[in-house]
Amino acid sequence: MKQTFYILFFIFFYSSCDAQQDKKMPENMQAVTIPKAIVEKPDLPIITGATQIARYLPLLQNKKVGIVANHTAVINKTHLVDSLLTLKINVVKVFSPEHGFRGKADAGEKVNSAIDEKTKLPIVSLYGNNKKPTNEQLQSVEVVVFDIQDVGARFYTYISTMHYVMEACAENNIPLIILDRPNPNGHFVDGPILEEKYKSFIGMHPVPIVHGMTVGEFAQMINGEKWLQNGVQCDLTIIKMKQYDHLSAYELPIKPSPNLPNMSSVYLYPSLCLFEGTPISVGRGTALPFQVLGHPKINSEKYSFTPKSMEGAKKPKLEGELCKGYNLSEYGITCMRGLKKLNLFWLLDIYQNFPEKEGFFTSSFNLLAGTNQLQEQIKAGKTEKEIYASWQEDLKQFKNIRKKYLLYRDFE
Repeated sequence: MKQTFYILFFIFFYSSCDAQQDKKMPENMQAVTIPKAIVEKPDLPIITGATQIARYLPLLQNKKVGIVANHTAVINKTHLVDSLLTLKINVVKVFSPEHGFRGKADAGEKVNSAIDEKTKLPIVSLYGNNKKPTNEQLQSVEVVVFDIQDVGARFYTYISTMHYVMEACAENNIPLIILDRPNPNGHFVDGPILEEKYKSFIGMHPVPIVHGMTVGEFAQMINGEKWLQNGVQCDLTIIKMKQYDHLSAYELPIKPSPNLPNMSSVYLYPSLCLFEGTPISVGRGTALPFQVLGHPKINSEKYSFTPKSMEGAKKPKLEGELCKGYNLSEYGITCMRGLKKLNLFWLLDIYQNFPEKEGFFTSSFNLLAGTNQLQEQIKAGKTEKEIYASWQEDLKQFKNIRKKYLLYRDFE
């Protein structure tokens, strides 16, 4: 009874990102004016959707429940699945996204279906042979619950998994409940809009790189804009957060994937992930993934690192090679969050000074960018200002669509 009491009534407290003393910064990051709301701790803690068990428990009782979740689906320190089983909810199956149910698999690593050692529940991988639940896999399910912490970047694949889950639920007349969580990059919108011909699992929707929406809001947009196959719509229930808005600073209690270990990496990720489509290492296989940049042929004495194979980064890019480059973790969480736009400075600077421009952009770069225009602009020597300007009309149109689906006070 004691455990059940804590599950039902615990309110999740968090501490916002503390400002760090910034070290040597690029000029384009020195003049940032940081809104007070961005860096101050809120008066009241954010209450996630998952924490509000009393709001969704009646929707699950006497039902066969499927859970779409990974290691981030927690209430206090207890996993959602364990909490629901304690409350005698009939959880029959778990569906897991990229990185697996326990969140330990490498980026892009195929995840096999299995039996969870702790709960003995079947785990169906949605990052293995199929990325969409099959009709057969949903036969024993009467309602599905989705609870995964996202980071607000188009190429972070959890929203692609959500898309396919919504589609499968719609096709099988199964209601879907989304337990909403904060978007740590929900305080701005930026980047090129994805074009249809560059659609892939790392970008399925015509949205910018940073869309500024929670998973609940994004699910409403998918439904409302009829982006599911054949325009089907999902029977969708969003368990909204309390005390959250799009200026809320939120420190993730659990790292969302192996190579986003802290808030510095989470804030840098939307800007640095574009380097995954180049020869440049973003620090996979080091203690600072998505916080450093380097390559053996970069002419820099500022910082160096050597990627090594490790848990969460098996056979990383440039493994065993001394990479020279930059340690961006030194710029501090407050500065990165306060910038409120993608930072193209490093991409333009490294490309312009890289000795081997032929082949600098791999085939995945345009998939990450969602367009071929960014690559062409960089090759043509366009400035940051010119590139940003080219996005503005599309971003304006996207924001007009986006605001129809917002559940929380916006940043503008």
